[in-house]
Amino acid sequence: MQTFLTVGLVSLLLFAFFSNIPLGYFREGSRKYSLRWFIFIHLSIPFIVGLRMSNDISWRAIPFTLVLAVAGQWLGGRAHRRRLD
Repeated sequence: MQTFLTVGLVSLLLFAFFSNIPLGYFREGSRKYSLRWFIFIHLSIPFIVGLRMSNDISWRAIPFTLVLAVAGQWLGGRAHRRRLD
């Protein structure tokens, strides 16, 4: 049982990070505070919540998924800016 929770938690954290890299890339190309910008920031949240609930992962994982989602957004935005330079 412990292995299942560990695999589920690691999968959730990896999904939170890697799904937000392309979203951050596209967000950087959108006008700030537009509808597209808002959608690119929040699009991964329902999937992260669904994965967390379907794998019976405690609410205590939320801060970690949030930090990794922000890191993925930042990395994707940085990649977009570097491409334009």
